[in-house]
Amino acid sequence: MMRSAKTTIMADNSGASIVEFAMVAPILLLVLVAIFDISFNVYVDSVLQGTMQKAGRNSTVEGADYSKIDAKLTEQVRKLVPSGAITFDRKAYTNFSDVAKPEEFIDENGDGICNDGEVFEDTNNNKLYDTDRALSDTGGADDAVIYSVNVEYERMFPLANYIGVDPTRTATAATILRNQPFELRTITPKPEHCA
Repeated sequence: MMRSAKTTIMADNSGASIVEFAMVAPILLLVLVAIFDISFNVYVDSVLQGTMQKAGRNSTVEGADYSKIDAKLTEQVRKLVPSGAITFDRKAYTNFSDVAKPEEFIDENGDGICNDGEVFEDTNNNKLYDTDRALSDTGGADDAVIYSVNVEYERMFPLANYIGVDPTRTATAATILRNQPFELRTITPKPEHCA
């Protein structure tokens, strides 16, 4: 009799599904939340890049109102991340090949640093040696302009703290376009001396 009761208990599988589900459910939920979070972030990146491309094209025309362009981009981004911190940056260069390059100088003492009165080409006419030869924030006619935006926002799902992921995320989009040639170039580089 004892043997048949033990065999019956060992053969009974009626509660196994519930126990198995209880073991798998947390992992399944974590994977689902991670997929939703990644999908939302990819969607934000996609919308931000598309909106940025349109805003960049609108920025290249003569008389563009940059504050209106930034406001329109902000409006589009706020639909997805209402509390996101949005920052804009524009840098203009004479040519695409000048982007993020330092101003040229004659390194007379060979130390790789513009100092001791060495002559440099003041590309942006600010009388200072710059490690980025950007002309201004918006540029003039025919300038190459990098227009970028950063959006920092809280992740949609609050589990980031529990799995060791930063609870905030930064999405970045940038475009580089040439302003339309609506006038003659006004900035001419002049030689200056390093401090």
